[in-house]
Amino acid sequence: MKKIVMYLLFFITICFVLPAIFTKTYHQTSSEYNIQEQEKNSTKNENNNLAENSNSKEIKLLHKKTGEVENVKLEEYLCNVVSAEMPATFEKEALKAQAIVARTYTIYQAMNNGSKHENADICDDSTCCQAWISKEERLSKWEEQKREEYWKKISSSVNETNGKIITYNGQPINAFFHSNSGGTTEIPINVWGGTNYPYLQVVQTSGEDAYSQYASDIIITNTEIVDKIKEKYQDISIDFSNPEEIKILEHTESGRVKTVKFGNHELSGVETRTIFGLKSANFEIIKLDNEHIQFKVKGYGHGVGMSQTGADSLAKQGKNAEEIIHHFYSNVEIVSDF
Repeated sequence: MKKIVMYLLFFITICFVLPAIFTKTYHQTSSEYNIQEQEKNSTKNENNNLAENSNSKEIKLLHKKTGEVENVKLEEYLCNVVSAEMPATFEKEALKAQAIVARTYTIYQAMNNGSKHENADICDDSTCCQAWISKEERLSKWEEQKREEYWKKISSSVNETNGKIITYNGQPINAFFHSNSGGTTEIPINVWGGTNYPYLQVVQTSGEDAYSQYASDIIITNTEIVDKIKEKYQDISIDFSNPEEIKILEHTESGRVKTVKFGNHELSGVETRTIFGLKSANFEIIKLDNEHIQFKVKGYGHGVGMSQTGADSLAKQGKNAEEIIHHFYSNVEIVSDF
């Protein structure tokens, strides 16, 4: 009898209990697998959304000549900006640095200068915002055999930095840039007045003297000097026989002209640059003879922020895009998908 009972218990265990145990174990493993897949897919979707968000960001671009405001995708817009702002012959890492700087500058303008252009975030005028050129026009200006190579280099520089911007204390910086610093950058207060930005300091960059933008000069007559200053200061009077009548009085920390005397007026270096069409406020004044004055100029642009030729020089020295940016902008972070 005992044997029969034992056989019955064994039979019940085989037929009913074990399948239930195995079925439960299988479903637990399957459930864990599904949760892992959901988490994996969720992460993948989040990453895809970040990429899509970065690529789908749009800005309102004002075309100054026509007055038209165009909605353009940010990353496509940046290809047009980089190709207008920096030569395609420059090092790839310099172009990538320019892409990050231009993206940052664009976002900063859109966030902080909404009233500058009534219906637009930014314009295509380099004297107001930053340069922009259509792809068609840009291609037409390059040698035919170089067009595809150069555009691919520009677009890949933008794509490889997709979404990256420069921040200070968690906010996009006002990422000023210029052509050539003459070897030393300038602080904003010496150019535009107002207050300084802590991330825009005087920095030195070697190798900028190898570029054509580094040095320039103009020779001007005494009469032209008076006429040009008179456009702003009607009472200008200069005794050209007196060497003290035209004289640099003060320099900024970066070596640019801060104050210069022209007869009965004292002008800032920036104002002098504007009046005489100089490429920089870093200049010397040389009296050539009784009738002619020479302005000997170093650098090209306002000198604030990243120097483009400086970026190319640093890239030639082996620096990558982020190292270039940290050279020109102090104590900043480079983040993605702000």
